[in-house]
Amino acid sequence: MNKIFEQVKSTVKYEYFFLSIIIILGFGVRLYKIDNPVADWHSWRQADTAAVSRNYVNEGINLFYPTYDDISSIQSGIDNPTGIRMVEFPVYNAFHSFVYKNFPVFNLEIWGRLLTAFISLLTAMVLFLLGKKHYSSKVGLLTSFFFLFIPFNIYFSRVILPDPLGVLFAVGGLYFFGINNFISVFFYAMAFLQKPYFGIFLIPIFPELLDFKKMKRNILFLLAVSVPLILWRFWTSMHPEGIPFYKWAFNGDRIRFHPAWFKWIFGERLGILILGVGGIVPFTVGIIRKLKNNFALLFLFSSLVYLVIVATANVRHDYYQIMIIPSISLILALGTSWLWKNNQKILLVISLITMFIIGWDRIKPFYQINHPELIEIGNIVDQILPKSAKIVIPYNGDTAFLYQTKRKGWPAVDDSIENIIKRGATHYVSLDLASLDTLNFSKRYKTLYKDDKFIILDLREEIKQ
Repeated sequence: MNKIFEQVKSTVKYEYFFLSIIIILGFGVRLYKIDNPVADWHSWRQADTAAVSRNYVNEGINLFYPTYDDISSIQSGIDNPTGIRMVEFPVYNAFHSFVYKNFPVFNLEIWGRLLTAFISLLTAMVLFLLGKKHYSSKVGLLTSFFFLFIPFNIYFSRVILPDPLGVLFAVGGLYFFGINNFISVFFYAMAFLQKPYFGIFLIPIFPELLDFKKMKRNILFLLAVSVPLILWRFWTSMHPEGIPFYKWAFNGDRIRFHPAWFKWIFGERLGILILGVGGIVPFTVGIIRKLKNNFALLFLFSSLVYLVIVATANVRHDYYQIMIIPSISLILALGTSWLWKNNQKILLVISLITMFIIGWDRIKPFYQINHPELIEIGNIVDQILPKSAKIVIPYNGDTAFLYQTKRKGWPAVDDSIENIIKRGATHYVSLDLASLDTLNFSKRYKTLYKDDKFIILDLREEIKQ
């Protein structure tokens, strides 16, 4: 009995020792450019998320009334004077504002990135348990490893977005199903509140859900995970001005199953950006190897279903692939394990080195701040204009520039300037000094500030002709 106890004890120490190393190193790589301002890749989407958190800091947390800086009609087609934002249930923003207000050792942006990094470390731990539950401790460790060190996911698990939190909730629901269904219900429900797309994480447990002997329990389970989303969607429907256009995401440009869809999804994104070409080898082996447990294949199939359903958004925006990384990590873990056991070590090592080198080369530009002038000018605007100012700041509808000014406003001219002024606009800020709007407006309204980079006009003071 003592020998058995010691063996179990040593095994537990072994697997959790290596998991601890993976987690620590995974946190370390996420500190790369952790102090970046919200001006890197997908800054527009990060700015919208960070703006909700900032408003929570300034105005208090109200989970049922999140607001951001864009008060135009651009995102929903309806005038949005309060800037209400009805997308994901703002749990991430509540956490974000809470840690910033209570531990103000870092600025809001750094805290947002650190929060996402911490969420991703928790996800890696759950993935270890998930891999161990269905296969083995080694597969669980490898799954966590790939999740934390795929260059694509290193970047996207330290951005200011709610998606990584949704991934944590979804894999939590997946792991706890069959262990503690009450906890599983909670996690699945929270995942659906981030994005309904996380419903694809139910596919791996379909065999259990279709068990007729447990049908009553399973129906109650599905109802329980769906009710919070239904209630949230009912609430958001009462504020249509805060719901961005979304139907385009599914197949708005009819790209689904076209050659361009296959090229972008399986070639550019999965093949190069995520798997770095070399990762295709263990990934393919992980799919075709014989498995007694088909959980991994069902998990991967769920990701394929998601890519097919949300076709256009997955082609246009690479951050939509955040939610398929867990299944990819598990398949890579299975393929890596098989190659190692079958004396294909050289092929495996070459494949993984290639994967990480090419993957890093493709993802490294995402960290760059391509327009540092937005931060510089945003700070100047913040110093010059009163906090109550509402500004028209045309930047092709991109809210990243608006976010830097710490003001609410219009990221594009969505109406005549007279109507926008009636809607509350007080100032006009433009980087394009030669644009037709800037030239015309500068003849009509008082110039508060102008240099060779930008101009600020006071829309409250019209020049007498």
